[in-house]
Amino acid sequence: MIDLVRELFAFMAARKKFWLLPILLAMLALGGLLVLAQGSAIAPFIYTLF
Repeated sequence: MIDLVRELFAFMAARKKFWLLPILLAMLALGGLLVLAQGSAIAPFIYTLF
């Protein structure tokens, strides 16, 4: 997993594609919210955000 992240950052640095970083961070944040909302006590509070 760390190799994948390292390779992704190397790709972005070599190709000057730093605009991908905010997109990837937003996708990770939404994925984390979905995992938290799956079956926890936090789910009702997350649903009110959307």
